[in-house]
Amino acid sequence: MTTALSHIRVLDLSRVLAGPWCTQNLADLGADVIKVERPGTGDDTRAWGPPFVADADGASSGDSTYYAAANRGKRSIAIDIARPEGQALVRALAAESDVVIENFKVGDLARYALDYASLAPKNPGLVYCSITGYGQDGPAAHKPGYDFVFQAQGGLMSITGERDDLPGGGPQKVGIAIADVLTGMYATIAILAALNHRSVSGRGQYIDMALLDCIVALGGNQVTGFFASGKVPHRYGNAHASLVPYGSFATADGHVVIAVGNDAQWRRCCDVLGRADLAADPRWSTMSGRIVGRDELIPDLAATLKTRTTAGWVAALEAQGVPCGAINDYAQVFEEPQVKHRGLRIDLPRDDGSAVATIASPLRLSGTPPRYDRAPPRLGQHTDEILRGVLGTSDEEIAALRAAGVVG
Repeated sequence: MTTALSHIRVLDLSRVLAGPWCTQNLADLGADVIKVERPGTGDDTRAWGPPFVADADGASSGDSTYYAAANRGKRSIAIDIARPEGQALVRALAAESDVVIENFKVGDLARYALDYASLAPKNPGLVYCSITGYGQDGPAAHKPGYDFVFQAQGGLMSITGERDDLPGGGPQKVGIAIADVLTGMYATIAILAALNHRSVSGRGQYIDMALLDCIVALGGNQVTGFFASGKVPHRYGNAHASLVPYGSFATADGHVVIAVGNDAQWRRCCDVLGRADLAADPRWSTMSGRIVGRDELIPDLAATLKTRTTAGWVAALEAQGVPCGAINDYAQVFEEPQVKHRGLRIDLPRDDGSAVATIASPLRLSGTPPRYDRAPPRLGQHTDEILRGVLGTSDEEIAALRAAGVVG
């Protein structure tokens, strides 16, 4: 099958989440991604369990599901880059690659002559992407950082969570490591843009990605409003600053989310709820009126929504074109007919006869669709294959490197 990036080789020196998320995107699109890992331990996230991926006998494979979620489609080579011989191997692989991606601390790889300045002269077409917490320059560039810190520092937690004056109020982080995932996605875009420019110019370039930059950029619509008005955005919980009703409501057996986006939807919503009185009330006929009077309107709606089940409300509201939905846990997500139809679960066979279930790429290309032909690799699974196939290393040389502890 033709893939969009089958002509591209990526040397992945990253670990944990942001970098691997980026390189998994590239692997899904067909790139040959060579994941360089530390012998013996590998990517830090391999040990971030339980839960662990099961082997063919149902026992732990030693690789966490966290690791598996971001590393399908890649080949793993175990190299000790702290040793000169290992550094030489990585330099040789970089000379045969189109892209290098890394997330070491600022300046770390320069000590090994594995930074962009060291590699680019021998490979002028190289696209080199560094991912750090704060970027390559500035007063905080030297600091370590984790997703949770950036959700706080970058403003996301200030607008996430219930209002301070309501039960459970206070800042909350998002339930996934969104700064890492977002940076991985932005890095993917940057790399593809640089590769496209290379096709015209023949030259690669350096990409400086920072988690802080990406999480601040995520707040674009909130921040733009702040720049214009001077009013600092605050938390609305599940409500919306500019749309009412827009939130979660208790039902007879659970919760339902209703998101009314205009006045016509509001009138249809009232019809479904059996509340013609609300539709006729001039206070609520426009979005502006509903926003101003939300504290009076929402409790009235909430009382009505408690009278029927979630499924009953969803069916009735959907029939009238009112945006709504149940609040699913992940078990329920994968029972949704649309999720099943879209094939969002994929099961990838491993070489030991087991399989690992992961989530399909949301990138749907008609001519060059994503590929799913490699399960997340075992540590060093492809060391010999890569050394032979990419660098032309002989079996005797590989044996000597392994005996010396340079490769695993």
